[in-house]
Amino acid sequence: MAEQTILIAEDDADIRDGVRILLAGEGYRILEAENGPKALKLFSSEVDLVILDVMMPGMSGLRVCEELRKISTVPILFLTAKSQESDKLLGLTAGGDDYLAKPFSFAELSARVKALLRRYCVYQGKAKPGAAPAAKRLCAHGVQLELDCNRVWVDGREVNLTETEYKILRLLMQNPQRIFPVQTLYELVWNEPYYYVSNGTVMVHIRNLRTKIEEDPQSPRRICTVWGKGYHFANGGEDDHE
Repeated sequence: MAEQTILIAEDDADIRDGVRILLAGEGYRILEAENGPKALKLFSSEVDLVILDVMMPGMSGLRVCEELRKISTVPILFLTAKSQESDKLLGLTAGGDDYLAKPFSFAELSARVKALLRRYCVYQGKAKPGAAPAAKRLCAHGVQLELDCNRVWVDGREVNLTETEYKILRLLMQNPQRIFPVQTLYELVWNEPYYYVSNGTVMVHIRNLRTKIEEDPQSPRRICTVWGKGYHFANGGEDDHE
């Protein structure tokens, strides 16, 4: 596989150097930025993962994330000294995919990085550049989803989903008759043990996804809630596989 590129945006030089040394030692190509504007300047389609410090002077990591989400679905991992659940939800609401509170171990950072890159390569199709994708898609209720890459159309208009949003939508559309409890959804999508605080993580991503694929996110007709049980994709006669 081609060398994968990681952009690190962190104003603390010691932390930035440590992360760079450790990840470069694992074979990743590293780009460094000490602030938000430089991170946006360095970003390109060649970047496979962005690691963002939340509390940077001038332009916060949250703002950088929002700007990146206007142009890319690249996975974003937040690093921050804050560990409260409310701060984590702020990062996820801005478009982040994962969150790691300082201080963290390199083993934990490495595991998060590998998991995000693995999902991104699979769902974006980046692991096989130049390969002709199979024409496989799910079609239901005005939504068309490519099964082999992160591309989704709603009523004929392509929408940009993060890899986590795409994975949620794909799981729901592949099982339209099934109601997924929050715990099951979290464990299947995030591939890690569920804790009660994970409810908020799932809710934020469902809300973000609904804003992108629903005509009226306040009255969703595609991603439906079954109160007390979980979520499912609207089923009916439209469901089809191409």
